[in-house]
Amino acid sequence: MHDLIEIRWHGRGGQGAKTASLLLADAAFNTGKYIQGFPEYGPERMGAPITAYNRISSNPITIHSNIYEPDYVVVVDDTLLESVDVTAGLKDSGAIIINTTKDNNYLKQVLSNYSGNIYKIDARKVSMETLGKYFPNTPMLAAVVKVSEIMSEQEFLDDMVGSFKHKFAKKPEVIEGNMKALEMALKSVEKV
Repeated sequence: MHDLIEIRWHGRGGQGAKTASLLLADAAFNTGKYIQGFPEYGPERMGAPITAYNRISSNPITIHSNIYEPDYVVVVDDTLLESVDVTAGLKDSGAIIINTTKDNNYLKQVLSNYSGNIYKIDARKVSMETLGKYFPNTPMLAAVVKVSEIMSEQEFLDDMVGSFKHKFAKKPEVIEGNMKALEMALKSVEKV
């Protein structure tokens, strides 16, 4: 399956990594792709490390397992960089996308075993400026779309309007902020 893209998400319980992986799966599905989006469950507690996964392809997906050699890794919480091997199996032809304000030298040092592309975004800043609260998953969702080019930015934004209208049907006032977070995040991703 040559066009299969595999993504692994690392976050902490309550940060929305699982939700972001499911939103990405929905958005890719709505552009005609075959998808999988699923979490790996461990200790179910707020703040505990969690992992979620996506598979996206133009062809039917026949693999049904965790992802051991991802094309992309998304790190929602940079404190995991020193406690979890986030680059395990990560293909050098792919990339890692990190929510961080750490400087580039630190990132290169802590990820010295990885020779592929490293990207970063300050999801806290994006979230605080657009939503008034810290929800890192929305900016990280946009960041992975930007880096992976799974779909065009416009396709992504168009789809997310519909997803947010459904997800926030009882809180329509938060849709505009979430859309602004996506738009700002698409412009805020930096290559390290």
